[in-house]
Amino acid sequence: MYRELPYAEAAPELRRARELAAALLRAAGALLDRLALRLAEVEVAAAELAEPVLEYHAEAGAPEGALYVNGQLVGHVVGVSRL
Repeated sequence: MYRELPYAEAAPELRRARELAAALLRAAGALLDRLALRLAEVEVAAAELAEPVLEYHAEAGAPEGALYVNGQLVGHVVGVSRL
């Protein structure tokens, strides 16, 4: 459903309502833009900036070929028993 709403032919009260709605939307957009910039500036923790610690386990009792980064299991190296 497409319906054209010509701005020039709108009644003055409708034009004012549209202008007000447009101004409110622009203000809300500017507010959200400032909020996004502020949230983007959050500092990264020092631990996240350090070099990652890689661990590989191929021992009895450990999951075969388990690969860890900073203590978190990230996957398994298939077919490798020793690094």
